[in-house]
Amino acid sequence: MVGPQHYQALFEPRGVVVAGAATHPGKFGFSAFHNIRANGYAGALFGTNLEAEPVLGEATYRDLRSVPDADIDLLVLCVPGRASEGLLRQAAERGVRAAFSAAAGYAEAGDEGRRAQDELVALADELDLLLVGPNGQGLISTPARLCAQIVAPYPPTGSIGIASQSGGLVSAFGNWARLSGVGVSRAVSAGNSAQVGVVDFLEFYATDPVTEVGLVYVEDLSDPHVFERLDQVCRQMPVVALRGGATEPVQRAVAAHTGSRPSAVADVDRALGDAGVTVAHSVPEAFRLAATFATQPLPRGPRTLVFGTAGGWGVLTGDAVATSELELAHLSDGLIAEVDARVPPRWSRGNPIDLAGGETRDTIPELLPILAADPDIDAIVYLGLGIQSNQADLLRSGGFAEQHGLDRIIEYHERQDTRFARAAHEASTQADKPVLTSTELAVAMPTNAGPAEVRATGRFCHASGDEAVTALEALWRYARWCRSRS
Repeated sequence: MVGPQHYQALFEPRGVVVAGAATHPGKFGFSAFHNIRANGYAGALFGTNLEAEPVLGEATYRDLRSVPDADIDLLVLCVPGRASEGLLRQAAERGVRAAFSAAAGYAEAGDEGRRAQDELVALADELDLLLVGPNGQGLISTPARLCAQIVAPYPPTGSIGIASQSGGLVSAFGNWARLSGVGVSRAVSAGNSAQVGVVDFLEFYATDPVTEVGLVYVEDLSDPHVFERLDQVCRQMPVVALRGGATEPVQRAVAAHTGSRPSAVADVDRALGDAGVTVAHSVPEAFRLAATFATQPLPRGPRTLVFGTAGGWGVLTGDAVATSELELAHLSDGLIAEVDARVPPRWSRGNPIDLAGGETRDTIPELLPILAADPDIDAIVYLGLGIQSNQADLLRSGGFAEQHGLDRIIEYHERQDTRFARAAHEASTQADKPVLTSTELAVAMPTNAGPAEVRATGRFCHASGDEAVTALEALWRYARWCRSRS
């Protein structure tokens, strides 16, 4: 029976064998071997192929029995399905506890493939092996510097645990992690989920000390106990799910992709929500929600302050709050006085707070901790970060900087946005409340000093106010759900 020791072998292996390690850069066996070696895995790494041809200048072996004595926990199968049985038996002889199979032609190929898949699972069970796949693209474990993937990328280290029935979506989430700086702990392409599937990995992640949030893409929710199991997982950590095969015409494509069967539950999204799962509707939204869970505390309530330096952003974001399950926080007379003391009287004098260009050098760093500490405010959406650095970029590229001594103002603008991003992080930390930053420069100009410093603090920078509100609403929904289960 698969247990914690098997997942330990999968994600923290002392040694790895790539079966089918290839010399041709276009082969899965080459990519897996290269990606493990190239990303700093410190354990023993061996390759096997029928000709014992060297790969990347390293010796390989004809089979697992020929591999030198070493502690080996993980087998990565980059061979045709017909070769898998013998290799699994050899692996078990060597003490291997986990195997990942990239082979196709199983349940997704029809009844004959399903029978072959069932036989493969029965063998893995007999040998006391954790079998991941088949028809998968690999796994990542950043604490172990392990990138046993046949595709890129390798994401930064973080606390998001990914499990997906699509290898391509593991890559997509990894790309968003690289762009945003919000990293990943474990990631696995479950493929056909023959022996273990997405929910099995979530159950492991919920006990994993380096994982704080689950992020999944799932097509198969036919397990009759799946929602009960998800309920138990969500009591321990937030889970964000992106679901494929939600429409009847697409279910044929799902069967061809992973051999999955549709859920018998009519309203799957509602059932997922009842189990505490946050349902996303696109890849960017799924990662954005998971990244917010990973980098912000849960709000104590729905009362939200919209705070910014320009009116239009605040109005649109305020509309988003008002039409969500959040609510616009009331500003007390005392809080209005605190703002009055720092900006001219033309500010909006309400929520959203629009400073109307009246801020000085220290206004935002002074106000953010005061606003976050207010007992009538549960969360803040901070808008307008990066404006000064955007102007600095134009000054730098305009051709006049050197001749007219503009370097000092360029450096000042960028220093200010760095301060503002740091102030948002510190206000959130001190008050233990969500303070979400939002600027389109997070994607339009990631090198801008504002979003760059948000990444440096370990937070996620949202690309628009409404996206930040959607993420904050998800945090509040989950916090409310957790209260209902306590």
